[in-house]
Amino acid sequence: MASVEHVESHFTASAAVRDIVIGMSDGLTVPFALAAGLTGAIASTAVVVTAGFAEIAAGSIAMGLGGYLAAKTDSEHYASERQREIRETVELADVETEEVAKVFRDYGLSESQMQPIVTAITSDQNRWVDFMMRFELGLEQPDPARAGRSAGTIAISYVAGGLVPLTPYILIKQVHSALLVSVVVTLLALFGFGAIKGHFTGVKPWRAGAQTVIVGGLAAAAAFFIARLIH
Repeated sequence: MASVEHVESHFTASAAVRDIVIGMSDGLTVPFALAAGLTGAIASTAVVVTAGFAEIAAGSIAMGLGGYLAAKTDSEHYASERQREIRETVELADVETEEVAKVFRDYGLSESQMQPIVTAITSDQNRWVDFMMRFELGLEQPDPARAGRSAGTIAISYVAGGLVPLTPYILIKQVHSALLVSVVVTLLALFGFGAIKGHFTGVKPWRAGAQTVIVGGLAAAAAFFIARLIH
């Protein structure tokens, strides 16, 4: 019989997608809410645009820095735990060997079946430590370039998202007309973004899109009415 090649399709860019989701969702929502809130208090698109650009600049920097620090923290945590495991394989070798055996015991292997495997793993310290990091602590070694890439992805996504609700105020001089166009364009963008996110994360696209629209719409509506009330 002819062999059939089995190709498994798995989504592996979860970190990049997470960064895009963080940046884009906040970029669509926060400037949208700010523009709507200002529209409820003033009658000048120039002020809305100026404040919107300032918010996008500040927000993208803050979000990018947050992504950078989060990724650096993951790397530092991994390095710290790895050093601890290295010490334990030297100072508490018997305990660590039993922890390796327990992993295979939990998978149902007998003592005779797992003994050669345990011996092979513990005979090399790097392999031993790698095994403990993954199967005892559940930690994967972070990509060294992850921090910078995460910061850039989040910041760019935030700017791209923020320009969507702000563009109508740039093109339309009448502030309330700009608000109506901004609402329509941004809600459509929120739905499309949510649907795409749902496609990649395994959630039904229409459900993910509706959830994103509700969150963004509520934020903008709250900002608009609070500004009107205060004004």
